[in-house]
Amino acid sequence: MAAEPDKLAALVTEIGRFYIKDRDLRRAQERIVKALAEGEPPPGELERYLASVRRYFSGFEREARAHLSDLERRLTHASQVQFNLTAERGVAARRVEAVQGVLAKLAEVAQR
Repeated sequence: MAAEPDKLAALVTEIGRFYIKDRDLRRAQERIVKALAEGEPPPGELERYLASVRRYFSGFEREARAHLSDLERRLTHASQVQFNLTAERGVAARRVEAVQGVLAKLAEVAQR
């Protein structure tokens, strides 16, 4: 499996920016960086590297998508709560106005 050197180098650089805790991918990253420094990596090494990257980032994507889905669900709930509270506030404000009107009329009647 041959890879275009520039694209492979860009991929290796991009992956190098991540904080990787996975030992398998860290080792694969170190080996591919060394192999690239020495020239073109052997096909077996490249295949192992790409498989490690695919495994790690596929799992990472699933986790990130699940987190995003949870956040969207929570934001939807928060928006609904905000909508309900705004509607409730409007009812309470109208109730205060109505009660103030009654109290104002009571004050007028009581002064007579």
